[in-house]
Amino acid sequence: MKYRRLFVRIVLFLFVSFTIHAGPRKEAPAQPPGETRLFTDSAGRQVELPQTISRIVPSGSLAQMFLLAIAPDKICAVSSAYGRDEAEFVPPYFADLPVVGQFYGAANLNPEEIARIGPDVVIDIGEPKDTIAQDMDAIAASVGIPTIHITASLQTTPQAFRTLGKLLDREDQGEALARFCEKTLSSAEEIVRQADKKSVIYCLGKAGLNVLAKGTFHTEVLDWMADNRAVVDNPASRGSGNETNLEQLLLWDPEVILFGPGSVYDSVAQDPTWGQLRAVQNRAYYEVPLGPYNWMGGPPSINRYLGMLWLGTILYPEYAAYDLYRETATYYRLFYSYELSRERFDRLTARSLSAPR
Repeated sequence: MKYRRLFVRIVLFLFVSFTIHAGPRKEAPAQPPGETRLFTDSAGRQVELPQTISRIVPSGSLAQMFLLAIAPDKICAVSSAYGRDEAEFVPPYFADLPVVGQFYGAANLNPEEIARIGPDVVIDIGEPKDTIAQDMDAIAASVGIPTIHITASLQTTPQAFRTLGKLLDREDQGEALARFCEKTLSSAEEIVRQADKKSVIYCLGKAGLNVLAKGTFHTEVLDWMADNRAVVDNPASRGSGNETNLEQLLLWDPEVILFGPGSVYDSVAQDPTWGQLRAVQNRAYYEVPLGPYNWMGGPPSINRYLGMLWLGTILYPEYAAYDLYRETATYYRLFYSYELSRERFDRLTARSLSAPR
């Protein structure tokens, strides 16, 4: 990952050097004259921005999720395209937006395409890297567009939405999103305070033999709300997790197993080795809901608030003092402007609230 980010910075530097010698890009639409303001981002950088922001490009998938929730009409490019199943939950015009890649993760950001589009600002949202200030400066230099970072951890997401609300003239929506997150965090905290944590393993991959190990960014919610038994020497930071085997799973023998979408949820009951696990014997295994994102964090962003609500329901129903459908429908209305019917909710969670019979 370190070398990938270094490679991206070298590419950005070369791009800047080329454009300085080649002259201004004629294809980039000129920004209309108007009032500006200084904005201090979470990296401590003072950035001059238009007084009114109308066009935004996200730096990656996490930023895209936040911006979809608070100002979808201002997004003029996406970091990655939505698949057919995901497209149901986002505005139809998103299918026609240009794809510009992302700075982190896949590290396939296309600075020339962003420059051509000419947004008012590029926004990065999420957990800051150690090099965040230099990274934002690199993007800004490469595209000739103001670029800012807004920190958003699991606990500080409400404040991030309030900051975005003020920045984008969406204060009412930012406040509504912040309050939903605060309420969900409070519910999860109350459950964790009362419950004896159940032991859990999160298995994914086609064979179900990759695990999301304890102590990673991807297991922040799971580690908080349960006893994640997947303890390994070198936890992987990638979303595909750590490879393991059934012998190790039998040693961990958790009370509950979560399977990632597209894994072996359907077949474990018929497999004699999987059948030795008490979670399978007790039918205490579930598939993580998906739509438009993995509820437990794929990528690990605001979708994890749905994960908190879902985990509370399946692990500690005696302490989950809320109706999962009602809370989920509120989330979809607030974050996706989507009216989630009971029938659609039932299809989303058909494999997520009980084991197959």
